[in-house]
Amino acid sequence: MLDNVTEISMDQLAVEVWKAKQDKYRFVTMTCCDLMDAHDILYHFDKQYVLKHLRLRLPKGTALPSISTIFFAAVLVENEIKDLFGIEVTGLTIDYKGRFMLSDGAPVAPMNKAHLGIGLEIRDTTRTGTAGEAAP
Repeated sequence: MLDNVTEISMDQLAVEVWKAKQDKYRFVTMTCCDLMDAHDILYHFDKQYVLKHLRLRLPKGTALPSISTIFFAAVLVENEIKDLFGIEVTGLTIDYKGRFMLSDGAPVAPMNKAHLGIGLEIRDTTRTGTAGEAAP
């Protein structure tokens, strides 16, 4: 486990982001990873070339509060996550209503694993050798 990642709960989100701002950290971006039953939301901050990360485990179907009132730049990636993963983000400073990354007729939440197969061809390309071992 990395020593610069702090696991946080939903109740701690605003407080920890506010602390990062008060400690003169710069908001870099957010990362979202679909874990099937939940999403891992990682908030990335930088101060003098040292990164700090907050990890929030967000159960599927749970709304994510926006941090754009603390770090305005978050509004861009929060709208992106909303579009691509189908996560409801509440309190957005600017809400693109699902049209930040996607156009009319685009697949709904194309990065959400619950929607796998929309426009994607998924196939196993693993070759196996003898006794079930992967071939070189």
